[in-house]
Amino acid sequence: MANVFDVAEYILQRLGDMSAMKLQKLVYYSQAWHLTWHEHPLFSEQIEAWANGPVVKELYTAHRGNFRVTPGQFAGSRTGELQPHEAESIDKVLAFYGDKDPQWLSNLTHMEEPWRLARHDVPDGERSSNPITLESMIEYYSSL
Repeated sequence: MANVFDVAEYILQRLGDMSAMKLQKLVYYSQAWHLTWHEHPLFSEQIEAWANGPVVKELYTAHRGNFRVTPGQFAGSRTGELQPHEAESIDKVLAFYGDKDPQWLSNLTHMEEPWRLARHDVPDGERSSNPITLESMIEYYSSL
């Protein structure tokens, strides 16, 4: 199984430099759609429902303080070891979401059930580390 850094680096190699916020959203959608299409997670790290949308804390810690992220930023990632079906899932996500603006992606996640369920008891704009569950992702995205 890939880890979040493998997925993030793969995305950066495909699309180039981008904002850290956009990377987080593309990682989220890669997990959500891979889970829906293949019925198992793409990576094991948990996704949290932060105020600006879904965030993988470990990835955030690695790019903290950087508005933009670049290919090669996540040393030790193993993009070459992604399974063909994993790379295919990410490629499909990038084909649909890759040209979208970071704020557009964030706004979209705010309208979708997995993020909203995870934040049901959190006031707008407040910090939260509530998890977005795999179950809520597969239930929501498989219904689309």
